Amino acid sequence: MKNKAWIPFAIFIVLVAFLAIGLKLNPREVPSPLIGKPAPAFSAPRLLAPEKLLSNVDMLGKVWMLNVWASWCVACRVEHPVLMAFAKTNTLPIIGLDYKDTAVDGMKWLAQHGDPYETSVTDPDGRIGINFGVYGVPETFIIDKAGVIRHKHIGPVTDAALKDIIVPMVRELQK
Repeated sequence: MKNKAWIPFAIFIVLVAFLAIGLKLNPREVPSPLIGKPAPAFSAPRLLAPEKLLSNVDMLGKVWMLNVWASWCVACRVEHPVLMAFAKTNTLPIIGLDYKDTAVDGMKWLAQHGDPYETSVTDPDGRIGINFGVYGVPETFIIDKAGVIRHKHIGPVTDAALKDIIVPMVRELQK
């Protein structure tokens, strides 16, 4: 009997070790299986000109940012001023994906808060977002000239993320 008494203690130590490792992980650093793979194909109506479609093919040959946002998204309000300032630098085209939102609400939101996007497309049922692996907004993708996803930023884009990660990556991809 005494030989088996150490088993629960060993299991406890293993569980504590896994918990300690898990607590040190950053929940915003969720690896995307799409990094290094072609961006999912899409064709969607433009928010401000629904008679015109935009597809991922239209963006080939450009390094671009896809920013997933919605009028109902509280964190998007935090991110929006950062995107407004960044758009003025003309570093790259920013395409908005109005996710699980109505066109009317999306247009009102952009009219009220400003429009940092070259254009936004609508994704009312979330299918485009699902194909990109979006599980919350905002999320931002950097896509290279060949249409390959190079980076996924989860949560609001910050000045630090732009300065330290996104802009250096974009500059390298634009070469």
